[in-house]
Amino acid sequence: MRVLVSGAGMAGLSAGINLGNAGHDVTIVERAQHLRVNGSPIDIRGESLNVARQMGILDEVRARRVDMTERGCLVDENGNRVAELPFAEINDSPDDIEIPREDLAHVLRNALGSSVTLTFGESVAELHDDGRGVDVLFTSGGRARYDLVVGADGLHSATRRLIFGSEHQYLRHLGFYTAIAHAPDYHATGTPNPIYNFPGHLAGIFTYRDVTLAVLNFRSSWIDYDYHDLDAQKRILTAEFGGHKRWRVPELLDAACRDPELYFDSVSQIDMPSWHRGRVVLVGDAAYCASPMSGRGTSLALTGTWLLAQALAEHTDNLDAAFAQYERDQRPHVTYAQGTALAGGEWMIPATQEDIDTRNRKLAQAS
Repeated sequence: MRVLVSGAGMAGLSAGINLGNAGHDVTIVERAQHLRVNGSPIDIRGESLNVARQMGILDEVRARRVDMTERGCLVDENGNRVAELPFAEINDSPDDIEIPREDLAHVLRNALGSSVTLTFGESVAELHDDGRGVDVLFTSGGRARYDLVVGADGLHSATRRLIFGSEHQYLRHLGFYTAIAHAPDYHATGTPNPIYNFPGHLAGIFTYRDVTLAVLNFRSSWIDYDYHDLDAQKRILTAEFGGHKRWRVPELLDAACRDPELYFDSVSQIDMPSWHRGRVVLVGDAAYCASPMSGRGTSLALTGTWLLAQALAEHTDNLDAAFAQYERDQRPHVTYAQGTALAGGEWMIPATQEDIDTRNRKLAQAS
């Protein structure tokens, strides 16, 4: 089949590998001019490790492993260590792999087969499914026809909006926002990867290799803003953190406001009764975002695209049967991953000072 994949994130690149290896002619389009690699390291967990092995990338993933999360600790407003992170509880198993986002993106890109074309600076403007194929109008003005369109374009998926309707029909906000920025001017204080809380807020400094990240998370009901508007994102962060002068919060806020590649978004999930319609199917965050709080988004991208390719191979002449199998096999992974997110938020971003103190005491006693 001729397949269009919209989005070159972890799900889109994985779809390109798995569908290309299955013999399909695959085109991946990415709106950005480059691979999107901003953000913190990501995890490959559980069944996705087996999928990575079958995709032929596991050895390269392991070779790029980092230990950012396991070096984290909690500090008070003076920077004094108050507790260790319960790393054994955060990780599903000792086999879980934490890898820089940019490393995994390049591993996946390098694994794309000869039948896969990756085009940057292009995206989908219109989709017209007539039952026999999908006519695509691109934002560049170009047109093409495909047998199958795979939406792998993230939480704010344009593919989902064009085919399934408004994002807010499917988005479930979990009550948090997160921001990640590069902090090149950070100077180490001797405490590795410190995390500081004040009520409803988290500020952290995370390092791996020669990279330093500023992390700012906070509790909030839904905020209505243009998620493409970088200045609006910085105004929201300033309103939340600008009045807090303790620890290194001003320094981290300054880093976020100076970063042109700032990552900022709601902590939300996508909950859909079905991930396909006609000849269009969704994978990754576009279909079943579990949120950063789950730490399982990349794992879902790997298992989902693998299972989709397997289902298409088993039902070569029946897309409906293939999609039904894909959804049946992937749904348990999604249900589990999404169910882990809220507990992480409650633990990482306590709502009150009493909650912060109680958590710190429990962790200090356990260590």
